[in-house]
Amino acid sequence: MAIYHIVLFKFKDLIPPEEEQAACSRMLGLAANCIHPTSQKPYLKMLGGGKDNSPEGLQGGITHAFIAQFENEEDRKYYIEKDPAHHAFIASVKDILDQIQVVDFTPNVF
Repeated sequence: MAIYHIVLFKFKDLIPPEEEQAACSRMLGLAANCIHPTSQKPYLKMLGGGKDNSPEGLQGGITHAFIAQFENEEDRKYYIEKDPAHHAFIASVKDILDQIQVVDFTPNVF
């Protein structure tokens, strides 16, 4: 069953827009760079994101949102625990983010 992985960022205040854009591009690049160890093919079923544009004012400082889809728990576990592309991405943004939130869900499981 599919698993959706939502990632929310708040960049530090003094980070230049170009650096924010580069980090977001690297995040979206994970769709091609995360390679399954068995199939040797990209395994993220979907990855998209963008800058917040909600008029509701309930963002709590969050500025950017991304959503990825995994086919199963095994793929999510590999992504979180072992995927070298994902781990390199984390290392590349850890010093420019003020806040990061992650929420995962399986559709229609409450």
